[in-house]
Amino acid sequence: MDDGKPLFVQIAIQVEASVLDGSLAEGERAPSTNELASFHRINPATAARGVNLLADRGILVKRRGLGMFVADGARELLRAERQQRFADHFISPMLDEARAIGLSPEDVVDLIRNTSDHSQLKEKA
Repeated sequence: MDDGKPLFVQIAIQVEASVLDGSLAEGERAPSTNELASFHRINPATAARGVNLLADRGILVKRRGLGMFVADGARELLRAERQQRFADHFISPMLDEARAIGLSPEDVVDLIRNTSDHSQLKEKA
């Protein structure tokens, strides 16, 4: 773990990724702060901050005496957040540039389809 982000954020991102890819299913117990701390060789308080970020967002829920569990609807919530972030960071700027050079949204869709088709042909070759 070392991509320039704080360790607790990296912990949260890692758990999010497990929820998104299904390796940590809704209703399943999430790794404890002690397990995360031991695995990553970090302070348990740091791991707890990462887990608490997810709890604050409704991704994880605490069951008293049992630990943290993946909330019902967590995967869909994460997908919706990621889709919005994708739209904000990639789609909106792309559409702004398209408008600036006189392309309609339909023209952009056609370009994406053509680029995708071209990329698939290259992969087969």
